[in-house]
Amino acid sequence: MQKPGEILEQIQRIASDMQNKVGDAIRNSPAQEIEKNVRAMMNQGFQKMDLVTREEFELQSKVLTKTREKLEALEAKVAALEKS
Repeated sequence: MQKPGEILEQIQRIASDMQNKVGDAIRNSPAQEIEKNVRAMMNQGFQKMDLVTREEFELQSKVLTKTREKLEALEAKVAALEKS
């Protein structure tokens, strides 16, 4: 009869072997190649659409917010000068 420690080690070896085999199967599967091709096709399509990245959008939003604040301040100054 095996000791509990030996049984645990054997279970760990089996689990590790299974994990390695599943990893190898995933790496060698055609799904990975399909995903790569789909991503390439999507990137080409997105480039044709002339889209911007999230970072570019957020940067332009910040610029627009600052510009709007400056415009509001200038409008207030003009209004104050017109009252004088």
